[in-house]
Amino acid sequence: MSFIAMNRFKVRAGSEADFEEVWRSRESRLKEVPGFKEFRLLKGPEGEGYRLYSSHVIWATREDFEAWTKSDAFRAAHKNAGQSSTKDALVGPPQFEGFETVLHEG
Repeated sequence: MSFIAMNRFKVRAGSEADFEEVWRSRESRLKEVPGFKEFRLLKGPEGEGYRLYSSHVIWATREDFEAWTKSDAFRAAHKNAGQSSTKDALVGPPQFEGFETVLHEG
């Protein structure tokens, strides 16, 4: 079954449009990577001074995800992740969560 890799981001209030634009304008290489199935950027509820977002990537297997994290495509996709414009929009670092699919209805 599939593997879902998610990162949660707390985006400072007022920085939501800039954060979304970083994702829209990024050079995604996911479609070139074996095992990639689907990507979504999810906008969640507001908290105290922030809006919650999550990147949600579905992989065929955990092994496909792990291979991607060690690839040149991963390094290229994350080369600007530490830029001040990105960091300034966040309240703390992203929080990774990985899930194995145990049941799927489609």
